[in-house]
Amino acid sequence: MDALRSGPDFGGNGAPQSRWGAGAEPSHGVGAGRSYRHGRGQHQRAAREHPAGAVHPCACPPVAAALRLVCSLWRDLIDLVTLWKRKCLREGFITEDWDQPVADWKIFYFLRSLHRNLLHNPCAEEGFEFWSLDVNGGDEWKVEDLSKDQRKEFPNDQVKKYFVTSYYTCLKSQVVDLKAEGYWEELMDTTRPDIQVKDWFAARPDCGSKYQLCVQLLSSAHAPLGTFQPDPVMIQQKSDARWREVSHTFSNYPPGVRYIWFQHGGVDTHYWAGWYGPRVTNSSITIGPPLP
Repeated sequence: MDALRSGPDFGGNGAPQSRWGAGAEPSHGVGAGRSYRHGRGQHQRAAREHPAGAVHPCACPPVAAALRLVCSLWRDLIDLVTLWKRKCLREGFITEDWDQPVADWKIFYFLRSLHRNLLHNPCAEEGFEFWSLDVNGGDEWKVEDLSKDQRKEFPNDQVKKYFVTSYYTCLKSQVVDLKAEGYWEELMDTTRPDIQVKDWFAARPDCGSKYQLCVQLLSSAHAPLGTFQPDPVMIQQKSDARWREVSHTFSNYPPGVRYIWFQHGGVDTHYWAGWYGPRVTNSSITIGPPLP
């Protein structure tokens, strides 16, 4: 399903079309666009989130599989439904009055353990770190602070910055390596958990703009296995400039998903020098069931 709050309806969920303009085709290859990773990547982020001495959740499935081979007692313990249900309750993944059906409590536990935003630096707190600037037209991408009034309007008070586009097309992207983030291949091929994508955008009240988004599920060879590319959103001059959320959930996708490619951006429609195009922030990609 896909949804847009407080804004116009989006279009279909078909394969990507050549609607990026000359020189602006989506690219998943190494070196596409300008990269701002500076040598810091997913493993460094994992080290921050799972400090030394802590057991990373992605290490548990192979260990659990090995323990099942020790003896029938260990196998029965690992396969015990009540064990994983109690662990979910203890970790706060479910509540005491949980009444929703769960097909596999063990998989549910691991998915909840891994659940987090897989996009790095979604709110521009680290400048353009982790983002590739695929198209950087006009006066180029820029980071700005949310004003005090804007912070009151934005639904998440932790968001303090946003990325802003210019008078020629600006697009930036990020590729999520699922295995590096802890999602092992068998999980993605057999369970195929829901993948939810969200993005927030807003126009300026004094200038019209165009916002666009494309998200693709990619194979190990970076071939598209699923695409969400809504029609670009055209926002007229003197709009309410409110922040809008767009969301989409990938379900029942083909086996073989190993990467997720996320690209968004836009352009102002009056070609004013400076940064009058759409603003974007608080983007997210999450996998599996949300917290209750």
